[in-house]
Amino acid sequence: MENFIVSARKYRPATFETVVGQQHITGTLKNAIKNNQLAQAFLFCGPRGVGKTTCARILAKTINCTNPTADMEACGTCDNCLSFQNGHSFNVHELDAASNNSVDDIRSLIEQVRIPPQAGKYKIYIIDEVHMLSQSAFNAFLKTLEEPPSYAIFILATTEKHKILPTILSRCQIFDFNRIQVEDISSHLAAIAQRENIAFESDGLHIIAQKADGGLRDALSMFDQIASYANKNITYKAVIDNLNILDYDYFFKLTSHLTAAEVSQTLLLFDEILNNGFDGNNFINGLATHFRNLLVGKDAATIKLLEVSENIKQKYLDQCRQTELSFLLTALNLANTCDLNYKNSKNQRLQVELALIKMCHIRSVVHLAQQPLNTSNTATDGDQDKKKTNVVAEKAHEVENSKLNVEKENPAPIASNKPQGELATNISAEEIPKESPKPSIPSVTSISINIPKKNVGTLIPSLNDLERLASGEDDGKPKTVTGEARQPFSYDRLLEVWNSYIQILKNADKINLFTILNNFAPTLINPTLIEISVESKTQEQLIVQESVELMNYLRNELQNFGVDITFKQVERKIENRLYGNREKYDYLVNKNPKLDELRKRFNLDINP
Repeated sequence: MENFIVSARKYRPATFETVVGQQHITGTLKNAIKNNQLAQAFLFCGPRGVGKTTCARILAKTINCTNPTADMEACGTCDNCLSFQNGHSFNVHELDAASNNSVDDIRSLIEQVRIPPQAGKYKIYIIDEVHMLSQSAFNAFLKTLEEPPSYAIFILATTEKHKILPTILSRCQIFDFNRIQVEDISSHLAAIAQRENIAFESDGLHIIAQKADGGLRDALSMFDQIASYANKNITYKAVIDNLNILDYDYFFKLTSHLTAAEVSQTLLLFDEILNNGFDGNNFINGLATHFRNLLVGKDAATIKLLEVSENIKQKYLDQCRQTELSFLLTALNLANTCDLNYKNSKNQRLQVELALIKMCHIRSVVHLAQQPLNTSNTATDGDQDKKKTNVVAEKAHEVENSKLNVEKENPAPIASNKPQGELATNISAEEIPKESPKPSIPSVTSISINIPKKNVGTLIPSLNDLERLASGEDDGKPKTVTGEARQPFSYDRLLEVWNSYIQILKNADKINLFTILNNFAPTLINPTLIEISVESKTQEQLIVQESVELMNYLRNELQNFGVDITFKQVERKIENRLYGNREKYDYLVNKNPKLDELRKRFNLDINP
């Protein structure tokens, strides 16, 4: 029985031509050999399993080959090539820096460098995992690396370039190895399967290539494992069962349920996936990848980003044509949010199920958002302007008629404090179109409509207000009403209007303002200036906020548009309350000292 050799070793590339997926590096090295421009030190860096050590060995064999081919490949038949292939070459030395990382190991290497090659032109030193060297070992290696003998070439390999000292990096030619493409790995596996007489399905090899994440060594290890598991028949089903990968069909079926808003079927399918032993986090990540593939399949320019087999790619293209872009973007966002919150959630299954339920209703939400908010507002701007002008004109006509039919028994409510240029009214939305007024008809739109029939004309603005509105200077803030009336009024009339206003505040539940205005009666400084007493700046600011409404009410009721208000801060009167019997007795004695003589005469005591 022959000893089994794993595919990663058995089919390890022996020439630059057989290196998979690193043509940019192999081409550069062959040109350097051809032009005799070899550097004294090379640094090969990149992820695991992409060919760093393999290329280092091929380079070491090729530069010592005595009969290289025309395209600078090793002949494989000369003494140097044969000795290298048999592992007996005295010109190639390999050092594993992970286990030989001390200063003594580097000093031993430096001693070997002093000995010239016995056969061949160069001595090559391959140091693998060079980032594992200690700080002292790096420092000891610096001088030799910078000025080695003419026959010495160092090839360093690492997966973690950032851990190497900058002084080492500056002395090397750096080659960055890329992750190998899925198609390249899949093709390489197919070639090996044919040589080993292993039956395979392309979809299964693509899954292995995707799972390898750009590392050919990992792909070959999985290839050997599945070949043994499936008895040399690598099928798609065998691959997903052995590698514990969720089948594509689950995601295609789930997407169909989501787009059809079938919540029950979606949750049942997710339950089946969990019962098969798959983790919810892996599921939501796979679903996000599925949506991503559908998204890139929407555009012909991005179809090449689908790293799947041709059969699976065709399924993606068929489903992406049936799925809206809005659904994919929203579902992708929901899946990403679920993935971020998954680990912190105490009920992780519910977290995924909630995301799936939301995805089921994406279409209905998008459809609802596209509906017009109000189908009745479809008239043209000209029709709306015409309708508005007619309605406002009718209301203005009613106001003029109300001036002729004044009813004294109607109470006078607070005057409107709405900005000029708008209808100062409480008319319902059905009566006035929902559109900002235009300054082209200020004489109509500035009229306050829903006010009592008494004193209607006092709210008609002055010419100055109309000019300001027409010029666009109206800032939209509440303004006091103005007019020409300057009817004198008495202090008693002022108190009557004042008390009426604070009663309205009480009925409107403006208790703070009611309390402040009720504590102090207003003072009439001159025929048009009213002084309001306050105890603090806070009270003054509270009144200022309502000053426009207060001023409009006073001017309207007093029939005097010159009325203005001012504030005066007064000291708060602190009253000492009498709580105990002793305090009450002292208070009475201060008012009548003879009370104390009476208590002493009758020998009376004061209860505490």
